[in-house]
Amino acid sequence: MTDWRVTGAGPHAVFTADSLAQAAGLVTPVVVAAERFGVLPDIDVRPEAVVVRIPNRGSEGIPAAAAEFAAAVSLAAAEQGLVAEPALVQSIGVYVAQHSQVDARPFFRAALGYDDLGDTDAVDPLRCGPQLAFNPISGDVPARGRTHFDVFVPAERAQERVDAALAAGGRLADDSHAPAWWSLASPDNHGVDIASWTDTYD
Repeated sequence: MTDWRVTGAGPHAVFTADSLAQAAGLVTPVVVAAERFGVLPDIDVRPEAVVVRIPNRGSEGIPAAAAEFAAAVSLAAAEQGLVAEPALVQSIGVYVAQHSQVDARPFFRAALGYDDLGDTDAVDPLRCGPQLAFNPISGDVPARGRTHFDVFVPAERAQERVDAALAAGGRLADDSHAPAWWSLASPDNHGVDIASWTDTYD
């Protein structure tokens, strides 16, 4: 589907709108398609756009009927004059690096009001905030945490986003995994990975 991209939050599409009323008009067709294909989407309605996501709700992965659902939603959007804009698709993940002897997930889950997702992650119950992943690191100094952001973008936008971050003062920390992801650092060494692997992984 040319309208849809897969990010760390699952497949989703952005359809631009001229008004809140026009954007809201897509909700009923999305609900109809969801019931028809047995998909549970998230719908984010804004005056300038509608975001439709098929979220990762556990270890099951992308639903088998996702492609049919996506096609039905794209058709409904086109019929209503909503324009797909894949360049606006993205999702943000926060990766909390923790010392190998520490489990930071209970703290972050409690502080943010998140739920467990699988064995290592945590998620906003309404999937509005970024997903958290907790990655143990070894050989580090105890009591020192490190955290970085993962920014999932469509594959065709990844290099542009990397170039923009470098032009804004960042530095390239590691491109050995490109084009799946690039690891960047801010001028004061905060980490951001620009990731496109979810949009290209078979």
